[in-house]
Amino acid sequence: MGLRFMEHLLILTHDPDATRDWFCDNLGFKSGPHPEFGFPVHWLYIGDQDVLHIGKANFSDHQNTYLKTPSDKSESEGVTSQGSGRIDHVCFNCDGLLEFVDRLTQRGIEFSERKAHNSNLFQLFMREPINGIKVELNFSAEEAIAAGRMPAYTDKG
Repeated sequence: MGLRFMEHLLILTHDPDATRDWFCDNLGFKSGPHPEFGFPVHWLYIGDQDVLHIGKANFSDHQNTYLKTPSDKSESEGVTSQGSGRIDHVCFNCDGLLEFVDRLTQRGIEFSERKAHNSNLFQLFMREPINGIKVELNFSAEEAIAAGRMPAYTDKG
């Protein structure tokens, strides 16, 4: 038994269409097919793999029951929304650093960039504006050097 890879992340939001559009328009995800669950959902793909699922928060009792875990409490028990509130960011391994920088800049999306501590990664960080989700894009340091991007700081060991 062992973990092999992450299948997907589900984002429940007040505006699923805008969330889908932001990830597709700005990061290059493709919206694609999904099973019928009895409630609306968008599946976003990288290549042939669905990695982001997006649905409307508290859309229906059916959806809430479908997504419920044994420890979740119902609204009648005083809980109006479940969710971890603990996820800080989502991260994607990427290539095409300059294309991402150009796309984000053209769309007015603010981002920070840096060399990751003690690793061979160069990172872009931004916030998706519909839900406030922090997004990290990782590129190889070699690509960042070839692209002429300077890290915001240098690791000293």
